[in-house]
Amino acid sequence: MPEPENVRAIVREWVEKAENDLKTAAHTLKLGSNGPTDTVCFHAQQCVEKYLKALLVFKGIDFPKTHDIGELTALATDLVRLEIPVAEQRRLTAYATITRYPGDYDPITLSEARRAVALARKVRKAIRVYLPKEATEGE
Repeated sequence: MPEPENVRAIVREWVEKAENDLKTAAHTLKLGSNGPTDTVCFHAQQCVEKYLKALLVFKGIDFPKTHDIGELTALATDLVRLEIPVAEQRRLTAYATITRYPGDYDPITLSEARRAVALARKVRKAIRVYLPKEATEGE
């Protein structure tokens, strides 16, 4: 873990990256049925992942290099109450791993992409109250 004086700056960096992912997902979602729903979902997943990692950094909890939302959520269980059903955790994780590459899976619908962005916003809201104000100002 980083030195205490660097923690807030590192948390701020995670938040900035998470915000960029959410902006990208929300903006791309505006393309509607012509938009790349896999890209929307990937960036929604990245937003959730980075907010979870920001919280873990702030609380001094080591975490593995992973995209697994379930694993990161489990590490944050004692810190924040995130009501993300296991099926949604798995779906988010798949957006960062399985659906990023060609393969045998169902296409992501526009409705599913909207749900992913809504979930990212929900997680964002839940975690930001636990982060230092200077890490979230301007975002």
